[in-house]
Amino acid sequence: MSAVTTSAPSPGDWPRHGAVDGPIIADISNNGCDHRGMSSLFTHIPHPHIEERRTQSPVKVADQLRTTGPAAKANAWLAMKITNGVGTMWCAYAFAILALISLPDAIKLGRPAIISWIAQTFLQLVLLSIIIVGQNIQSTASDKRAEATYNDADAVLHEALQIQKHLEAQDQAIEHILDRISPPSTPGSATA
Repeated sequence: MSAVTTSAPSPGDWPRHGAVDGPIIADISNNGCDHRGMSSLFTHIPHPHIEERRTQSPVKVADQLRTTGPAAKANAWLAMKITNGVGTMWCAYAFAILALISLPDAIKLGRPAIISWIAQTFLQLVLLSIIIVGQNIQSTASDKRAEATYNDADAVLHEALQIQKHLEAQDQAIEHILDRISPPSTPGSATA
């Protein structure tokens, strides 16, 4: 009689290795044809993260707001209102018009004033809103990618569970076939 033994990983090894609870020992006597313990070759133990994952959804940018106290909630609300207001192209157009009002005065003062006006007035006012608009678009795209990745992982998990069920069904079918083709064991008979 020979045996195949695989030891279980330690709890810290869960992410790198499969989930196996305790050692696996399968009797493979009779040239590996001992079908009586076939389904016990492997015991599937789901990874602990799977149950935890079912209760969570993917993290989104809006989920990162601090809401732990009244002051934090008020600050987060005010910051989002200002960001949503300033972070529009309409605000960028309004800032451009506001900056252009002071352009004639900068032109009268000469080249240093024009450079200063461009750097300190026009670029800062207009680009502020445009950058916020871009960041809003990027965060929306990031949220969509996170959702897609989450759904892909969920689909892969579902497929892996289906494969597990398929393998269990195959084990049962093989056991049934082996039961039908192997001679019944009689008490006291010797196996070679």
